[in-house]
Amino acid sequence: MTRDMVKQVLTDTAETVLARRYYLKSKDGVPSEDWESLCRRVADAVAAVDQEYDDYSVLRDSFFNMIYHLDFLPNSPCLMNAGTDLGQLSACFVLPIDDSMDGIFTSIRNGALVHKTGGGTGYSFSRLRAKNSAVQSTQGVASGPLSFAAVFDAATETIKQGGKRRGANMGVLRVDHPDIIDFIHAKEDQNRFTNFNFSVAITDQFMEAVRSDQEYDLIDPSNGKVVERLHAGKVFDEIVDLAWHNGEPGVLFIDAANRANSTPQLGRFEATNPCGEQWLLPYESCNLGSINLGQYVKDDAVDWPRLEQTVRLAVRFLDNVIDCNRFPIPEIAEMTQKTRKVGLGIMGLHDMLIQLELPYSSEEGRQTSAEIMRFIRHEAEKTSEELAELKGSFPAYDAESNDYPARRNAALTSIQPTGTVSMVADCASGCEPYFSIVAEKNVMDGDRFFMVNKHFETIAREHGFYSDELMKNVADSGTVIGHDDIPEKWQEVFRTAQDVSPEQHIKMQGALQTNGVDSSISKTINLPASATKDDVRFSYMLGFDLGCKGLTVYRDGSREHQVLKTGSSDDDKTALVSSTGIVEKKDLPDVLSAKRYRLKDANGNTIYLIVCFDDYENPMEVFAKFPFDNRVDLKDKSTMWTTTCRLVSLALRYQIPMDEVIKQLDRSSGHMLDLPAQLGKLLKSFMAGTQHGFASKCPECTGKLVFEEGCETCRDCGYSKCS
Repeated sequence: MTRDMVKQVLTDTAETVLARRYYLKSKDGVPSEDWESLCRRVADAVAAVDQEYDDYSVLRDSFFNMIYHLDFLPNSPCLMNAGTDLGQLSACFVLPIDDSMDGIFTSIRNGALVHKTGGGTGYSFSRLRAKNSAVQSTQGVASGPLSFAAVFDAATETIKQGGKRRGANMGVLRVDHPDIIDFIHAKEDQNRFTNFNFSVAITDQFMEAVRSDQEYDLIDPSNGKVVERLHAGKVFDEIVDLAWHNGEPGVLFIDAANRANSTPQLGRFEATNPCGEQWLLPYESCNLGSINLGQYVKDDAVDWPRLEQTVRLAVRFLDNVIDCNRFPIPEIAEMTQKTRKVGLGIMGLHDMLIQLELPYSSEEGRQTSAEIMRFIRHEAEKTSEELAELKGSFPAYDAESNDYPARRNAALTSIQPTGTVSMVADCASGCEPYFSIVAEKNVMDGDRFFMVNKHFETIAREHGFYSDELMKNVADSGTVIGHDDIPEKWQEVFRTAQDVSPEQHIKMQGALQTNGVDSSISKTINLPASATKDDVRFSYMLGFDLGCKGLTVYRDGSREHQVLKTGSSDDDKTALVSSTGIVEKKDLPDVLSAKRYRLKDANGNTIYLIVCFDDYENPMEVFAKFPFDNRVDLKDKSTMWTTTCRLVSLALRYQIPMDEVIKQLDRSSGHMLDLPAQLGKLLKSFMAGTQHGFASKCPECTGKLVFEEGCETCRDCGYSKCS
């Protein structure tokens, strides 16, 4: 039996994600298809473009097998909408905002139409005149880019994308815009612009001024005149400071992007899509897909021939998507057809490196990753040139303006987020290392269920170091590093995102960017909770020097409502702090939701524990209620229960890491009806991934959000804040 005839078995997580997000459903919300029929629907719709060619039937079956066997997966809109009446298959768009009321509200309307069909949008607000600038048509003053960004944000809030995807935007402002300081601070209050990622478009000139400790010009976009000069280093410090606090704004190196612009005759890049990996001209869109690299290791080496076949087939698939796509507005259809850009990316890079026994953070790991990306880019370019001979080059190709051979697509490769599709494929997201190797699943009865990385479990069993106790210890510590039972070689190979240094993250991004990525890369540079602002500054500088086109840093726990990571070591204790660096007692409203739990002590007495939650379902207060309050023999014990609950509640409101609260309860167990053990067990049941304490709660399931690929993502149901 050939591989193509083998039935593909999906994980339970994959089936959950597919049922929630991808399978077509009846009017009652019941899935009306399975994985095989979904893949047939997508393959048939995309292959139909080539019905006139002799290889049509072979192509259709090849598309199906490639997707069905998880070798390659297209972006979410394609999986959702191919072969349906909606038929909008692109993931990302950039829309222009002209400096007029008509231009602004036309863009809001167009963005709403894009979101309705399942796409994300990027906007540059850099053309809008600064606040308090003169408006001659009304003899008034302009309200500035941020005031209109708020209108875009409100419009997005009202739209649920096709019933399956929420609105997502990228907001960009050039560093030389007069309102840049306000923009840098715009998301200091995380309740504002909740449907936007914000990034500053940084120029080479600005970075040179930072290095030389000089001032730089702020330019009025309405007339090109210099209106003010600011000290570049101080502005850079502002960007670093806010990124250190909560990860925003990100930075986009706009000149580096425009140096790689394959159609400069059509204009310059101004913005990216929501996750930053697609630089697009105004009204361009891009359809994306990712090769699952974990599928291409054979006999402990990269299976180059099979990888070549998939690259060539994936390029043909993505090019066909452009022709069967139903675009939300005519301007997007025209511009997309003119340049025919595709974004062939990767996922499962860490899976491939693990199978090759190469640490993600090693020089050899980076060199191998760069070699793979060069190979993919080379084969994609060859295929695009052959398609140009078969079907014609992209219409905007101009031999005089473009210094490369005629090809079908103006851009071919990017590395995009694959949070949801990588869950379907059961592999690491994009070019990121795994976020965890052993995670504890949330089980409300207090039992511990561990989800173990498939590669780690296989290797641990083969090499004789697997044990339930080890899995527990790895889950509790959040890392494979430092466990004597795990050979040092495998500790290095299985380093997670938090175990890889920021410098190594950036070096991997730089190696991939300069060795085969046309557009850009969506990746998170994970910083430990203890990282300083100098660490953030170093990260931005290194990314710029290595040729990255954008950078997102995230200091562990810096987002509001997340308790910072605490490891097993006594000197690795942290707590959530305010933007001023001061630990704050959380204010609670008059009304809180609560759950009541009935427990029994060793003597059979009933005790009720009542746990109150904030809006993110983090426990904030704990109360004990006793049917035996009036029993004299138990009065002292009742008082001790009440006192303990008050102290735990105080710790929760001061946002002490949950790991530390539970640790102290465990140390005190065995006394006073064993309250600490009971309370500790209950609190553990609320934890999702004990190595990280509480993170933001997924709004669609009981899972917790992790920050990777530049976005908060739920690894339980596939929800992403950016898609």
